Amino acid sequence: MGSLILTLKCYKPLASIKFSPFINSFHTLQLRPPKPNNRRVFRCFSTLNSSPNVIDDKSNGKTDGDDKPASASTQLWLYNTMSRKRELFKPKVEGKVGMYVCGVTAYDLSHIGHARVYVTFDVLYRYLRHLGYEVCYVRNFTDVDDKIIARANELGEDPISLSRRYCEEFHQDMVDLHCLPPSVEPRVSDHMPHIIDMITQILDNGFAYRVDGDVYFCVDKFPEYGQLSGRKLEDNRAGERVAVDSRKKNPADFALWKSAKEGEPFWESPWGPGRPGWHIECSAMSAAYLGHSFDIHGGGMDLVFPHHENEIAQSCAACNNSHISYWIHNGFVTIDSEKMSKSLGNFFTIRQVMELYHPLALRLFLIGTHYRSPINYSVVQLESASERIFYIYQTLHDCEKALSLLDAAALKDSIPPDTVTSINKFHNDFLASMSDDLHTTVVLAALSDPLKTINDLLHTRKGKKQAMRLESLAALEKTIRNVLTVLGLMSTGYSEVLLQLKEKALKRANLTEDQVLQRIEDRTVARKNKEYEKSDAIRKDLAAVGIALMDSPVGTTWRPALPLALQEQAVATS
Repeated sequence: MGSLILTLKCYKPLASIKFSPFINSFHTLQLRPPKPNNRRVFRCFSTLNSSPNVIDDKSNGKTDGDDKPASASTQLWLYNTMSRKRELFKPKVEGKVGMYVCGVTAYDLSHIGHARVYVTFDVLYRYLRHLGYEVCYVRNFTDVDDKIIARANELGEDPISLSRRYCEEFHQDMVDLHCLPPSVEPRVSDHMPHIIDMITQILDNGFAYRVDGDVYFCVDKFPEYGQLSGRKLEDNRAGERVAVDSRKKNPADFALWKSAKEGEPFWESPWGPGRPGWHIECSAMSAAYLGHSFDIHGGGMDLVFPHHENEIAQSCAACNNSHISYWIHNGFVTIDSEKMSKSLGNFFTIRQVMELYHPLALRLFLIGTHYRSPINYSVVQLESASERIFYIYQTLHDCEKALSLLDAAALKDSIPPDTVTSINKFHNDFLASMSDDLHTTVVLAALSDPLKTINDLLHTRKGKKQAMRLESLAALEKTIRNVLTVLGLMSTGYSEVLLQLKEKALKRANLTEDQVLQRIEDRTVARKNKEYEKSDAIRKDLAAVGIALMDSPVGTTWRPALPLALQEQAVATS
């Protein structure tokens, strides 16, 4: 990118990041970048190739629950927004991946549009590690921004304190959604020296200009502007989050530095007190941790223009060797075919959804559509996802219970050929689908066969008589568990999740466990008295609110289910 011909010195990046060997730990590595030399002798942000690796060689590359991660030689294809086609993934450094994902602007609780972004890239992060790559995953927080300042003034709170509070709320949401912590989570307020130095370099290279304490990027100086979005310069609007300014040379010019205004936080700079524009922060922080050339830059589709377009321009202006190999963007979450966003006021926060639905149900809903396609938010889809998670966990719980009756040492080393074939087919389908631009939808569909096999072995007369039945159950359970771990759908215990899913179902039905059990007892009495109309009415009343009754020789139990009206809606939609 870029056509500069410059002799540039390189700035040494941060020290190598040391990875914890415990992949499933939710401890986030906290790093504070070293302050750049006051002499500002650097003229370029260094690459992964020319600097100490940012990824510790001792990282084991395993995904929890996976005994043998796939080889990094497995071909992975990813859709690149820059080329507008699927491309074979080839990291700049063999066996290592640098990935930067634009984080939230922390001024309020995050909505499920945000959840989709970070679940999408969590799946990519997990799969890359499953393939054996060592991944340095950087995800920032924007804690200096117009929206944060406006919200802080509204609440009478310090902007940095407000943002810090919502950063912690975001962390909790990510833990609930089973998103692994990134390697580093830099914040704008901690990286002012890096931002100021990058702006200085852009000015020195002739790509920006100063106006009354502000600094603007001159898009006319960068002929490649528009290469990511495909927009022509004459069609572009002024940058997001900034007002049209008559002092600009081109309306599309965007702010690198904003002069201080009364009542706003500010930092000292060569151009006077102020704060950075929105776009420069990601260029500076990604360069600080990954170098100016790295593998993957990601975010929501709404960031293609202007944010990522502007990032490319300013990064190349600061260093002509700047290059990101793969630009990856996920589709929107929509409501009535309109993008969900805070600015439109048509959003549901992650917390609001998780009040009624288990986090795993929300995660399954989000990965149940290919990441580049839009998802239309609907109750029927969430209910369906919740029912599916219950089925998966109930099957695995029943399997675990059956295996617990036998000493593991008594299991044979071999399993029947049919089970081997089933497991190999599922594993191959998993690798093929995930390596084809993360087709999680195909993997979720492929889960049906091994789950059905487990239920047949557990509950059918033929299955119970199968040779090496328990060995087959153990192998199938382990295989499914490993795949669910890569998808981020594996929790600590099956019974705990089942209990939580039932609690959420009761809340949606506005019933208590005792009330449901009483209705079951009333129905049992009605059936004994041959009052079949009454017993059928009780079953229907409960089914209407998502409580399905399951009769067996030992009695009646209940499980969460899709409410009757939504079942009809789902059938009509399909």
